[in-house]
Amino acid sequence: MTRLTLIFCALATANLTLSPAMAATDDMQGMDHSQMSGMDDSQLQSMDDGQMQPAAPTESRTPIPALTEADRAAVYASPTGHGVHDTALNYYFLADKLEWQGADDGSALAWDFSGWIGADIDRLWLRSEGERLNGKTEDAEIQALWGHAISPWWDVVSGVRQDFKPGAPQTWAAFGVQGMALYNLETEATAFIGEGGQTVARLKGDYDILLTNRLILQPTAELNAYGKNDPQRRIGSGLSNTEAGLRLRYEIRREVAPYLGVTWNRTYGKTADYANDEGEDRSEARLVLGVRLWF
Repeated sequence: MTRLTLIFCALATANLTLSPAMAATDDMQGMDHSQMSGMDDSQLQSMDDGQMQPAAPTESRTPIPALTEADRAAVYASPTGHGVHDTALNYYFLADKLEWQGADDGSALAWDFSGWIGADIDRLWLRSEGERLNGKTEDAEIQALWGHAISPWWDVVSGVRQDFKPGAPQTWAAFGVQGMALYNLETEATAFIGEGGQTVARLKGDYDILLTNRLILQPTAELNAYGKNDPQRRIGSGLSNTEAGLRLRYEIRREVAPYLGVTWNRTYGKTADYANDEGEDRSEARLVLGVRLWF
């Protein structure tokens, strides 16, 4: 018996069946390659390898179906593309300061509000700030400004400002810029032209320092410079007054944040002389306690 015959007999005894691939392999091993005329060793080797290895698939067994409109609608909220929102009407209101202040001659209630309504490019801005000391309004004003975006972070504004106190009511024309500068420094620079040729330049800024995700330290500063003396309102020309503050707030929610802090107010030049005539100090530090709100 040959070797191949013995192998077949052993498999038959074990009730096993050779697969076609195994049989073909054994046939190739039992073939006398030297009897094949016209073929050299390299041709015989490539023929053996080709028959022993299965052919690689040429196409996917599970073809991917083409995308349909239903497939796109299931993935995208807007299958036709991203909608433009620059003409939508939106609004925002911020009570940056709503606080009690402990003054040397009593207690004061101070506020600084701002807000807008409009679209991405053009908006109507409203601002108001003031102070009531011992139940009497010492300073109050409101501004209505039209703002136009000149960059993603800056607006030019123009409009009117109405003063109610101190002195008699007075109306101003307002022009300026506002936006974000120098690593999230919120800035307002505004010039005012009032009745009788009075002029004012005001610069305001504040900056948020995140101590934690909810605990925020906010330094603030404001200065006012006038073009000429205004004895009726006890205001002198040049740099009139400055206010610096430091407030620490905790955001219970992003929209609601109680805070405490200190402010330092100082008058200069002729304005300080008017303050001395009224028995007031040139500078004063105050403890403040308030809440910051927005929606």
